[in-house]
Amino acid sequence: MYKQEILTIETAGRGVYDLTERIQDTVATADISVGICHLLIRHTSASLMISENADAAVMRDLESFMSRQVPDGDPMYTHTQEGPDDMSAHVRSILTQVDLNLPITNGSCALGTWQGIYLWEHRHAPHTRSVVVTLHGE
Repeated sequence: MYKQEILTIETAGRGVYDLTERIQDTVATADISVGICHLLIRHTSASLMISENADAAVMRDLESFMSRQVPDGDPMYTHTQEGPDDMSAHVRSILTQVDLNLPITNGSCALGTWQGIYLWEHRHAPHTRSVVVTLHGE
């Protein structure tokens, strides 16, 4: 059995957005006990990740790390049509992930105790993002 749904996420700009509940709800309504949940974000300036969900300091530390590695407005960037965060957002997206594969066990994504599913917005301005959720299983 296959099922596909597109989730729309409104971001308020750069930051991390918890998708765990929405993804788990989507899986739960699919009537799949065992299978695979594939997620794809359809953008080049945002990404997906599985990360610690118990301490918000993790997300702040990730952003601090990424800001140091991929700074906005770096003079080496020539692709700046949409501002100083344009090229840095693309680099961040390439260095992270635009898709995830998660096992479905007993009708839900088999996440660990402290794991959550997140959208990481790399642009400063608000955006409407879409994530394709494809489920396959029995």
